Amino acid sequence: MIKKLTLSLFLVSLLVFTSCSEGIKDTKFEGKVFTTGEGADEVKVAVVKGTPYEMGHQLGTILKEDINTTLTYFLKAAQHEAPQLLSDEQLDKAWETNSPYIDNRVKEEMKGIAEGSGIDIKLFQRSHIIPLITPYSCSGVAVWGKGTANGHTLQIRNLDFTMDAGLQDHPVVVIYVPNEGAAHVNVSFAGYIASHTGMNANHLVFGEKGESPRSEMTYDIKGAHFSFLFRKMMYDTKTLDDILTTIKTTPLIKRYFLFFSDGNKATQGGAKVLVSTPDEVKYHIWKDNNPEDNVAPNTFSNVIYQTMDNDTAAVIIKNDLGAFTPEKMIALSKAVADDHNLMDVVYDATTLEMWVAYANGEGERAADRKYVHISMKEFLQKAGLEL
Repeated sequence: MIKKLTLSLFLVSLLVFTSCSEGIKDTKFEGKVFTTGEGADEVKVAVVKGTPYEMGHQLGTILKEDINTTLTYFLKAAQHEAPQLLSDEQLDKAWETNSPYIDNRVKEEMKGIAEGSGIDIKLFQRSHIIPLITPYSCSGVAVWGKGTANGHTLQIRNLDFTMDAGLQDHPVVVIYVPNEGAAHVNVSFAGYIASHTGMNANHLVFGEKGESPRSEMTYDIKGAHFSFLFRKMMYDTKTLDDILTTIKTTPLIKRYFLFFSDGNKATQGGAKVLVSTPDEVKYHIWKDNNPEDNVAPNTFSNVIYQTMDNDTAAVIIKNDLGAFTPEKMIALSKAVADDHNLMDVVYDATTLEMWVAYANGEGERAADRKYVHISMKEFLQKAGLEL
């Protein structure tokens, strides 16, 4: 009887130990942050996994000091520049107006990042609404297939925006691995979870160039802003056609150019979209070598572009077409950069790699800094994950 009791206790203990061990294996992912680049060119790369709320909470936990510094100073600088337009009251009203058009996953992530960092969610909402009601300008170029030296899909995104708000002092590239939807990367700043540019694991790249003049302020923001829409599409789209279908079926706002490219061999290509919502025709879509493109007759096969200096871009594209490499794309990025060049990215959509540069301080443009290499696959492996 004693032997049977002892054996039973042993089996119970074994089951408990096994259960505990399995529980350890099932522990939720904890966000991780790495650094790459050296000195003033150092960039943080964060990797998060789970539901939108969980990924936000992880970001808030691992980057809370950077987030608080970045967004507090950004909001303060913006309100100093335009105190009436960007007052707390006006920003809160704008958030309330635009909120119905923001993907719920983004709002859940924002809730998570606020709670993970212990920062009032109002700071996130106000900071994220500023690009919706202010103007900016940028550059984009995509080259693919026979336009590149190795047949890959390459894309440039230059962000020309104020360097007075200190965003460049807290660069963060976030790699998201959601429980549902495509893994994707957002090249951004600490705490800013909307997207000015990024790429998903389906080999799609997203970029933009602002085109709304100050003369049209105050803008109608009853619709989807590209920065929130990009995050939605990073989750959901698998091909360039998916992206264009989303654009055609989404109520958009303001004026801007959007640049998309597809690195999948079977569906490889690129497209430029002119969003023009104040006009009767709300958008135009141009693929390569289109005689109706606004840069015609300087159009080319396997290329779409719209930059701060289209004449310079056209000369470089014509000379390097068929021989483009990441290095040549970096050179093109530098050549068309504006004086207020905050951040630049060159993507290889085929290999899921990128080269990023951020401005340094208030005077040195991103184009004058080193472009730091980041491989999406490599950093996922460092975090113990894979595509």
